[in-house]
Amino acid sequence: MEATSEENVLGARTRELCEALASSPEFGSIRMRIERFSGDIEARMQFEIVSRRGAQLQQRQEAGELLGGGEMEDFERQREALISNDVARDFLEAREDMIRLQEDIARWVGKTFELGRVPTASEMDGSCGPGCGCG
Repeated sequence: MEATSEENVLGARTRELCEALASSPEFGSIRMRIERFSGDIEARMQFEIVSRRGAQLQQRQEAGELLGGGEMEDFERQREALISNDVARDFLEAREDMIRLQEDIARWVGKTFELGRVPTASEMDGSCGPGCGCG
């Protein structure tokens, strides 16, 4: 039997967590911004071009190739135009918010495994996660 199946308490609680997450205003805002971006062809194309170009430049740089100043200036112009697009900027921020939310949940669950109990808020302050040694 799977630990998170709906037939056991852990599965039911996991489902409750997911329901609470999905119904939270923060999560709704994140989803709305991502969906808005998904429906905006211009913003998606702009994002794709900048992402692809950035990856190409990084790959070339990692291979030891020197990049021309004009290439970097062109990329920076494209990146600034992307960030100036409200839909694209909201998407980028929503993506970061989603990652932060996932990391926060993972930290709490990880700390619970580490301690064998629900951690207090003060135990979570300053800790990067299980075994990090910083907190």
